[in-house]
Amino acid sequence: MRFFGTTWVAHDGAYGLRRAVVAVGALLAAAAGAFALWFGFRGLQIAEVGGFVDILVLVMFGICSVIAFRKTWEGFTRRPTDPAREDALRGLKTIGFIGSLLAYSCRALAEAPGEGLRRTEYETALVQYEKRRAQRTGNPSSRKKKR
Repeated sequence: MRFFGTTWVAHDGAYGLRRAVVAVGALLAAAAGAFALWFGFRGLQIAEVGGFVDILVLVMFGICSVIAFRKTWEGFTRRPTDPAREDALRGLKTIGFIGSLLAYSCRALAEAPGEGLRRTEYETALVQYEKRRAQRTGNPSSRKKKR
């Protein structure tokens, strides 16, 4: 939960402002990345590599961006079931970085990216802690004081 620290727990400490800044920042970074890709694509056109390569590059970046968006979006709601597969997709997500940035920006409009997943894990851990604490036989804080 980069950029948010613990403000996501109680939504304090300029939480709304941070979300807005993250959403706009990710959108600006995606626009800058798109400009850089456009600049590179123009270089391919100037080099006259051919229409097939132009189409291949556009399709590759488009597909990688869509996959990166989907995988990034899924990462906000659940932990990956197969970490080795996620590691294998790291290169693809790097190529489709615009999709990841757009997913980050869109998610920041609703909540801090990853907040729902972290909140669920946090509440589950809190319930488990309370159960363990209450069930301990030697817990001094749960003993009744004798008069």
